[in-house]
Amino acid sequence: MSVAETIRAKLTATLAPEALDIIDESHLHRGHAGDRPGGESHFRLRIVAAAFAGKSRLERQRLVYGALAAELAGTIHALSLATLAPEEAG
Repeated sequence: MSVAETIRAKLTATLAPEALDIIDESHLHRGHAGDRPGGESHFRLRIVAAAFAGKSRLERQRLVYGALAAELAGTIHALSLATLAPEEAG
């Protein structure tokens, strides 16, 4: 399973998002810190989930980081997040 597929599976199981966009930006970081052969080290995520309603930006990020703890400790070097409650998604 690719890193992106693992991200999708874990966040779907944990947060039941209404929308989840996963963009692998590893190619933009070739030769920089955290670059891995084969990529899949730098990701941008946009997540729309009811689980974020009423939570601060920090609380939302902690939910995502908690779900992806193993990957953040190993394969993922950088993660850019846009975490939205459904009413914020527009």
